[in-house]
Amino acid sequence: MTIIQSQQQAVLTLTLQRPDKKNALSSSMYLALTDALQQAELDPSVHVVVLRGQENCFCAGNDLADFVAAGALNAEHPTVMFLHALSHFSKPVVAAVAGLAIGIGTTALLHCDLVYAAPGCRFQLPFTALGLCPEAASSLLLPKLMGHQKASQYLLLGEAFDSEEAYRFGLVNQLVAADQLFALAAQKAQQLAALPLEAVVQSKKLLRQPQQQMVQQVLHQELAVFEHLLHTEACQQALHSFFNRSKS
Repeated sequence: MTIIQSQQQAVLTLTLQRPDKKNALSSSMYLALTDALQQAELDPSVHVVVLRGQENCFCAGNDLADFVAAGALNAEHPTVMFLHALSHFSKPVVAAVAGLAIGIGTTALLHCDLVYAAPGCRFQLPFTALGLCPEAASSLLLPKLMGHQKASQYLLLGEAFDSEEAYRFGLVNQLVAADQLFALAAQKAQQLAALPLEAVVQSKKLLRQPQQQMVQQVLHQELAVFEHLLHTEACQQALHSFFNRSKS
């Protein structure tokens, strides 16, 4: 199992469990996450979802070979299904981040409601280095969070940033010692779960409503450009180099 599900009271925890690949997300993991979110959406016993990895790694991004093999970026693509499920999810999502958060490991956090991180995390959005563009509506949400110049630094140059920087510009709610991270995230999730569910869900809806239509529009625009770029010579060369490095 690469996605471990466990429920304690009204909190469902989804743990990325592929440490040998630094929790790089495969098609099967995307499908499992999507299914878990869809079921949690309908399950009245689930009030909050926690998303986490291990103490040394949250998510190293896409499993690129698996991603490319999954075909066109349409509504049936596992990555697209997950992005839709996460961006439409009506209940609170709490993320606990340690170690690496690369690519979608960072952009997925933009759709979470509370994010807690251990010191020393490495966040990075290396899309342009692969001949690709931002995804998960990050080209809209990241500039809103940190301003155009900082977003350009991370989305165009692909420079890495750490937990302290993520906290300063508001991607992370709180920095937590690594040995306390998962306990604190679980505690915050239980606090949320103890509140009246409809009040929390309606409040989340109000918070997100002003930009939800734009988020979906940008998400689709990004996917169309991403699909185009995947077939360019520059991207094919970058992916070829990446796969060769991975084998060596």
